[in-house]
Amino acid sequence: MLLKIKSITSNEVNNLCILCRLYTGGTMQKVLVVIDMQKDFVDGALGSAQAQLIVDNVRNKIENFDGPIIFTRDTHDTDYLESQEGKFLPVTHCVKNTEGWHIVPGLIEAAEGRPIMSPVSFIDKPNFGSFELLSRLEGMNSVNPIESITLVGLCTDICVVSNAIILKAGLPEIPVYVDSSCCAGVTEESHQAALTTMKMCQCIVE
Repeated sequence: MLLKIKSITSNEVNNLCILCRLYTGGTMQKVLVVIDMQKDFVDGALGSAQAQLIVDNVRNKIENFDGPIIFTRDTHDTDYLESQEGKFLPVTHCVKNTEGWHIVPGLIEAAEGRPIMSPVSFIDKPNFGSFELLSRLEGMNSVNPIESITLVGLCTDICVVSNAIILKAGLPEIPVYVDSSCCAGVTEESHQAALTTMKMCQCIVE
């Protein structure tokens, strides 16, 4: 029997992982983390042609992924320009509940439409890297061991690399994969540089 699981809150993730473990006979889980695939980074305030080109790849990755999926959302307040980040990057973006803050159309639908029992959840993060993401994955791993973590999304050279390093440091025995065909950087040069950095830190770049 195939079960379809709708998006859930972070507090329900671990309980659902227990159910998934029972449903799958206790097999280890693979986790997909979709980093900041938001309108402002794709075709909005900080959008780029490179980001637009990976949307279909990310959608296909999601549709075919057999395991929990976590979406992160870069999340700022209206006073973003007064923050440390805003002083270095003075472009207002991803203000919570604005159009540009939302995940681009089709990706959440792809995750929720999979014919499997597997949770879809969200993390709103105010900074490049998310310790909440690490904590979420540590909790999931304690309930049902994680076989691997795969990262996709935007931007390779900012939020993807930041979270890859945090996860590799916090969960050193779990392989961290980065699908380069589902990532884009601010520039092609910085994209490649970030991939090299992640390789050096023992992430597996595909």
